Amino acid sequence: MRNLKIILAYDGAGFSGWQVQPERRTVQGALAEALARLTGEPVMPQGSGRTDAGVHALAQVATVAVAVPIPVANLRMALNHILPPSIRVVEVEEVPPDFHARTSAVAKTYRYRIFRGQVCPPFLARYVYHHPWPLDEQAMAAAAPLVGGEHDFTSFAAVDPERIQRIAAAETGAAGPSNVRTIFASDFCREGEELVYTVRGSGFLHHMVRNLIGTFLLVGKGTLSPAEIPRILAAVSRSANPGATAPASGLYLVKVEY
Repeated sequence: MRNLKIILAYDGAGFSGWQVQPERRTVQGALAEALARLTGEPVMPQGSGRTDAGVHALAQVATVAVAVPIPVANLRMALNHILPPSIRVVEVEEVPPDFHARTSAVAKTYRYRIFRGQVCPPFLARYVYHHPWPLDEQAMAAAAPLVGGEHDFTSFAAVDPERIQRIAAAETGAAGPSNVRTIFASDFCREGEELVYTVRGSGFLHHMVRNLIGTFLLVGKGTLSPAEIPRILAAVSRSANPGATAPASGLYLVKVEY
């Protein structure tokens, strides 16, 4: 068997996220179907992480084990012929058997684009979050680095079944997944009419980046001060964070490091 590393770029607007779901159009499902057509093998590629519905990727990474001896360059070409235009295989390479897209990753970078102009071009609308109203961008820039370092990011995580499982594990004394992550860099910058947030970390919880954006937007509106960010982090509770989950349209998985 050959272990293949596949780097993908995709427009997430037409998909229900990365992960396969019954009767839903997903990126993982589309890639699995294309690979099965090419190889004749019932394979399921494993991604570096699950992007939500509407979230885009410039360099999502997937691994899959196949027996077919098709050269990697030909495999890339054939996959791009089969896949919809909204999914492109950027690179395919053969990697050691123990390499895994998710468990081998040491860092990821996400980017969030906020369009600040009064009129958002229609061809850009599904790739940004349009927010033309007043924001104190300097305050947002001051708040962003305050989430840097190692923290329990429960206050910025989605309240979902994984969280319920964690609580149950804590009550029984069993080991469960941790919400502790390390943020290496977190900052805002202006790029023309866009305010762009870039964050690089050891990993990210469900909705974590979108919840960070929702909180930073409250700072920009003057509802929160940057000084309140550490308090929200220390509370280790999503209910202690008044920030809403920002729309998926502005979010991109930019890079996965190994």
